[in-house]
Amino acid sequence: MRLVEYLNDKGKSPFATWFNRINAQAAAKVTTALVRLEAGNTSNAKSVKGGVYELKIDFGPGYRVYFAYDGTEIVTLLGGGTKKRQSRAVDIAKTRWADYKARKKKEK
Repeated sequence: MRLVEYLNDKGKSPFATWFNRINAQAAAKVTTALVRLEAGNTSNAKSVKGGVYELKIDFGPGYRVYFAYDGTEIVTLLGGGTKKRQSRAVDIAKTRWADYKARKKKEK
């Protein structure tokens, strides 16, 4: 699989914005989880409905990465967060996924 980052309508990556704010140790844990995801290991991922998945990282405050599949080979990173703000982060990820699909459909 190949990981790509969702870009908003201004060309910014919400995932990168979140990732750049976490500390180095957390960033290392998230990076390791993403490498595993890219290799096809989805054992810590679960559907949160609407085509969006949550990758749970059992470290610190319970980091989460939100993603969706664009076909069978591409994983689109929609954002990240922690267990504390999980429900809000899920809603935001679903909104970003809907935006991604709508803009992709317009490109065709």
